[in-house]
Amino acid sequence: MFIRSTAIALACLFATGCSHVTPNYDARFGDAVRDARKKMTLNPNAGKNGDPVAGMDGRSARESMNQYHESYKSPPPAVNVINIGGGIGSQGGGSGK
Repeated sequence: MFIRSTAIALACLFATGCSHVTPNYDARFGDAVRDARKKMTLNPNAGKNGDPVAGMDGRSARESMNQYHESYKSPPPAVNVINIGGGIGSQGGGSGK
């Protein structure tokens, strides 16, 4: 009796492994990514516009690109953000002297 009930339980367990649980999930797979891409796209037809961007001459464009590239050659100076009690009385106020 125990072997028969165990065999039936195992057969039911294996049969549930063959059932499809995810058709509802698979039908909408990737919708969140497509929705986010649509929301981030300002002009979806921008690639179809054959007119070049006007407004910057060649010299200004070259200089702005040179400055952009130079800004990454050396890191900016470090700034000490944490200032715990430093310089409270040094400006002439608050020390009472």
